[in-house]
Amino acid sequence: MAMAAPTGSAAPVAPALCGHLALLLLLAAPAAHGYSFPQQHTMQYWARRLEQEIDGVMRIFGGVQQLKLIYNENSNLFEVKENVPRKLVEKVAGDIESLLAKKVRALKRLANAAEKFQKAHHWQDNIREEDIEYYDSKADTEYDDPDGEEIEREKSNSLKLEFTDDDNFKTKVNYSYAAVQIPTDIYKGSTVILNELNWTQALEDVFIENRKEDPSLLWQVFGSATGVTRYYPATPWRAPNKIDLYDVRRRPWYIQGASSPKDMVIIVDVSGSVSGLTLKLMKTSVYEMLDTLSDDDYVNVASFNEKAKPVSCFKHLVQANIRNKKVFKEDVQGMVAKGTTDYKAGFEYAFDQLQNSNITRANCNKMIMMFTDGGEDRVQDVFEKYNWPNKTVRVFTFSVGQHNYDVTPLQWMACANKGYYFEIPSIGAIRINTQEYLDVLGRPMVLAGNRAKQVQWTNVYQDALGLGLVVTGTLPVFNLTEDSSDRKNQLILGVMGIDVALNDIKRLTPRYNLGANGYVFAIDLNGYVLLHPNLQPQIINFREPVTLDFLDAELEDENKEEIRRSMIDGNDGQRFIKTLIKSLDEQYIDEVFRTYTWAPIKSTNYSLGLVLPPYSTYYIQANLSDQILQVKYFEYLLPNSFESEGHVFIAPREYCKDLDLSDNNTEFLENFIALMEKVTPDSKQCDNFLLHNLILDTGITQQLVERVWKDQDLNTYSLLAVFAATDGGITRVFPNKAADDWEEEPEPFNASFYRRSLDNKGYIFKPPYRDAGYRGLDLENNTIGILVSTAVELSIEGKTLKPAVVGVKLDLEAWAEKFKVLASNRTDRDQLGTRRCDPSSSCEMDCEANNKDLICVLIDDGGFLVLSNQEDHWYQVGKFFSEVDANLMSALYNNSFYTRKESYDFQSVCAPEAPSNTGAAPRGVFVPTVADLLSLAWWTSAAAWSLFQQFLYSLTYSSWFQTEEVVGDGMEARETSCIMKQTQYYFSTVNATYNAIIDCGNCSRLFHAQRLANTNLLFVVADKPLCSQCESVKLLQAEVRAPPRDPNQCELVDRPRYRKGPHICFDYNATEDTSDCGRGASFSPSLGVLLSLQLLLLYSSTSRHPLPPAACL
Repeated sequence: MAMAAPTGSAAPVAPALCGHLALLLLLAAPAAHGYSFPQQHTMQYWARRLEQEIDGVMRIFGGVQQLKLIYNENSNLFEVKENVPRKLVEKVAGDIESLLAKKVRALKRLANAAEKFQKAHHWQDNIREEDIEYYDSKADTEYDDPDGEEIEREKSNSLKLEFTDDDNFKTKVNYSYAAVQIPTDIYKGSTVILNELNWTQALEDVFIENRKEDPSLLWQVFGSATGVTRYYPATPWRAPNKIDLYDVRRRPWYIQGASSPKDMVIIVDVSGSVSGLTLKLMKTSVYEMLDTLSDDDYVNVASFNEKAKPVSCFKHLVQANIRNKKVFKEDVQGMVAKGTTDYKAGFEYAFDQLQNSNITRANCNKMIMMFTDGGEDRVQDVFEKYNWPNKTVRVFTFSVGQHNYDVTPLQWMACANKGYYFEIPSIGAIRINTQEYLDVLGRPMVLAGNRAKQVQWTNVYQDALGLGLVVTGTLPVFNLTEDSSDRKNQLILGVMGIDVALNDIKRLTPRYNLGANGYVFAIDLNGYVLLHPNLQPQIINFREPVTLDFLDAELEDENKEEIRRSMIDGNDGQRFIKTLIKSLDEQYIDEVFRTYTWAPIKSTNYSLGLVLPPYSTYYIQANLSDQILQVKYFEYLLPNSFESEGHVFIAPREYCKDLDLSDNNTEFLENFIALMEKVTPDSKQCDNFLLHNLILDTGITQQLVERVWKDQDLNTYSLLAVFAATDGGITRVFPNKAADDWEEEPEPFNASFYRRSLDNKGYIFKPPYRDAGYRGLDLENNTIGILVSTAVELSIEGKTLKPAVVGVKLDLEAWAEKFKVLASNRTDRDQLGTRRCDPSSSCEMDCEANNKDLICVLIDDGGFLVLSNQEDHWYQVGKFFSEVDANLMSALYNNSFYTRKESYDFQSVCAPEAPSNTGAAPRGVFVPTVADLLSLAWWTSAAAWSLFQQFLYSLTYSSWFQTEEVVGDGMEARETSCIMKQTQYYFSTVNATYNAIIDCGNCSRLFHAQRLANTNLLFVVADKPLCSQCESVKLLQAEVRAPPRDPNQCELVDRPRYRKGPHICFDYNATEDTSDCGRGASFSPSLGVLLSLQLLLLYSSTSRHPLPPAACL
């Protein structure tokens, strides 16, 4: 342990007196070689010398005062504008509301038209595929089978279209047609599908008219309850290399639009009769059922035999978010079949769960989903006790596996409780039968008519056709036909959706006038961010929505919890708070002040927020009306001026519409110069604010070169470069050759040194980051630089702002030598080695003469090594100090010099640890009607197709037969989303100077630590360790993959974050007809066919290696 003696603080309590005295004795006692550990006042003297040297260099070369003067002298070239938070929020919220309102109008036109077209459509029993003209988006798609061989394409009557590149859609499109996507496992030649294609064809004209009225519209989509997707404009389907298993009914936007929120309890029969394949079918069915739930739903899963118990640690209904569903999916694998069946135990558990009113839940559709292999008990007494006569809970029963049990009790349970009965005899029936319950839940919505036609906006999710992150406005489409008794139809036809790209919403938000650390964000009723600079999911192919909570996007505290709650409640407000933020490179934590302002976006379930630091209340707006001055300043952007004026990097911003962006700054600058030769900064196609500010800052930083940098010899002070970066987007590095080693972002707003300098007073040191595995470079051939930067604060007419950051780049080797001299007892007149000490006349050790016995280091506020008197430390500069000296870093942490902050990154991507088990089994085949069964054509086409599909699943999912794990839907064995745990260290509020002993018996070490004023540095002097017995547990700073169940979801669900569900619920209608309440499998092949198929599947599964899952969009 380390015993500390803080200076300037109260005396330690009595038990610590011995340790305190021991420390004083050790400090005073001379070592055997005649040198003693330096006294506290000596080390404070060294610290002052270091502070003075740093301040002197920055005053001479940083040019802060000179740059202030330059801005003041040129004040006639710009205005100081004010950001008024409430007005900004009000304007942006209004702009977003207007944007979404235009999409809503188009959405309503489409939904109304669809209902009209379907009502006017005449069903055709004898319709043929060749009678329908449409573009099959998968007609030209080539797939590989699991062995890499190309699968022969089925014959298609698809239209042949030509496509042109379109920047809005980021792909090739055809605006004259819509496209059709039919899931691979649905037989497109069936009567149902052909009739669906027939009546939805009329939607194309409405799609086209919508686009004429609003050319900015993106994908317009109708997702049918039959699985057919018709979308506009037409484009070839973005299919994976493997079998395409996309089904619109599984997309987040469809699920949200097709029914009101759900409270669901899934109970699974795990009695002894359920074993082998039947148990696997049940586990896969639970997977699939969970995937039909969204974040507006609540769920719990339990298994039962004689007793019921939850499969996971969740003791009550929990939100069906990604992380909770993952826990369920993992724990479902642990279900084991044993004992006898007692339906009463399962249903009583489920009803008790649904009656628990002391928890957060959806409070809408309540349902029980029971999976079993069959039984005789109807448990009528349970239903009488819990559910009758009101029948507020729907019961859905699933007979799983192939058996000879009487299914009548299961059918009765469903029919007696407004539910539905399904059969799942094989893997091919799982998908369709675990999602069709949505049709039942849609009945009250359809019967409610226009009251239920509420536009809902989704969470953020990844578009399947390549638009990137989008939100979708959804509207249910109802079947308005009536039967012969004038009874209304109660089936939902599907969901209409219109996409809005997040980038289109971002364009409505201010950016550069807010400064580097100001930003706009928006959240939904779940608290998930719609807009936020930290919304950056790393994985691009996943079917789950992007659900990043506001409190996970930022570092959580009580103030932000209250702000989030107020925003979810639809209030407006403003609050000035002190909070913690991560640096852009996620290595540092800063304590900062911010003003949060928020207001609802009307007619949506979103709320908008604005975050501003105090120094961003005002900003500069250049006004370069003098064209001669424009040309003069612009010339300093030309490369031929770099040799004399320093290299200029310009931020890659969208200055003009026709400007070609590039990741290569030299190329971008060339593109920019070429465009400026054709247009003026006042051109209508350019952003005048950005251009004028860029050109103004070019001229201002050039004046800094002329007045300060050109007159100084950088080598005298061992500087590799000097630099200035500005809000206007200019980074000027001097001399020109220093640009070759410049590794910072050309966009100042994305540069960590720039943003941290604005938030911190004084000089901010930034060593080059090195991870734990870095082994160093040949220092003779590679010069290492350390950035030191500080913000330029202006006060113009009482308005304070920070428009620039200036700094220097230190030569590591030269400054390491200088550091040793400054932290030594040598004066300017002393020469190294002139001092002599012996036991009778002891001297204090110093960092230069005694570097073999004394470690002297400068560590920054994140705990990273900046400078050292040890030459073998030089290649470790930039490493977390625990990697250099774990014992000493632990002592600094234990003595409260550093505080630790742990958080989680929920947007990371990792290499797969094992075959994925987060997906689902294949979709079910098309279930034919009685009319189909009587048609000879069906037996020659659909039956063959169905059997082929079963065989196809066996190839793609052969590992399903061999392991308890269920392969992911369309996910290849590639990088997957994961949770990373981050740890950052930062200075505590303790500012005292510390002397302390690291107590390790005979290996004890003395150390002294002191903050350097006006910097982010800690000066530490310590004995070198004498032996290895003093080793400590190494503090970890590097980001690591979070262990399983970390963060602990089991604990988090007991203190759920505040949220609100949709404000309307349609779960009951007195006129609902519940007589259609179940069916068995309509397609029942002969016993011989069934036996042959199973043998084929088993042969396939045992003769082929497990395959990686197919990619999913």
